[in-house]
Amino acid sequence: MGSRGLGLTLACCLLLAFACGLVLGRVPRGQQEQQEQEGTREPPMDHAERDEEEHEKYGPRQDEEAPASRCLRCCDPGTSVYQAIPVPQINITILKGEKGDRGDRGLQGKYGKTGSVGARGHTGPKGQKGSMGAPGDRCKNHYAAFSVGRKKPLHSNDYYQTVIFDTEFVNLYNHFNMFTGKFYCYVPGIYFFSLNVHTWNQKETYLHIMKNAEEVVILYAQVSDRSIMQSQSLMLELRDQDEVWVRLFKGERENAIFSDEFDTYITFSGYLVKPANEP
Repeated sequence: MGSRGLGLTLACCLLLAFACGLVLGRVPRGQQEQQEQEGTREPPMDHAERDEEEHEKYGPRQDEEAPASRCLRCCDPGTSVYQAIPVPQINITILKGEKGDRGDRGLQGKYGKTGSVGARGHTGPKGQKGSMGAPGDRCKNHYAAFSVGRKKPLHSNDYYQTVIFDTEFVNLYNHFNMFTGKFYCYVPGIYFFSLNVHTWNQKETYLHIMKNAEEVVILYAQVSDRSIMQSQSLMLELRDQDEVWVRLFKGERENAIFSDEFDTYITFSGYLVKPANEP
């Protein structure tokens, strides 16, 4: 509390003391009249004169009946001896001091009981567009196709030979390896394959389309005085990393396929019809 508040407190105390002094120093009206009568009272009389005077003053008259004696109690309602003094009113607003400093923060109270779930609020406004996310993994290609050719003839020998192709027409995503002469499956599914060759005069034509190490279909032409175009086609269901290729049979009989550098007589093609992950 500042000096201003202390001064107001002292002024209030002095005002209360002054009011209490006035109340204590005031003499009641009955007592004051009694004191004035005593000041003008005559000299005291003897007992006989006093009794006679009281008998004449308070005694009943001859033509009147004696009044009944009346007892008064101090608690009976009547005129108050002391005059009511109004309580002094103090203006409390003048006692208000300056605002004090903020106190320290109290300790956190205990958590209350969990209330019931309230009603669902209204839909809020649409938020701002977020930032672009990180790029995802590259999607796997669902396409596969190839078409290759050979411009050189090939004759059989004492062992099986893989037909190697030297001309590339289509090789999507390089699924066909030109060095090994094999198609590698990277997209499992259903594939279509086609093989076309030109036979040699007076020679047998004997080839297989292979799936891994398994002979799947044969392309065969008997010995003839004239050469012809011969073809074979099929559909295969392949799994990941399966291999499809063309093999020339070994030389138990004279076996050959014809081609030259000016025209392409030998072709091998294939493409994906339906991926395995499609419903």
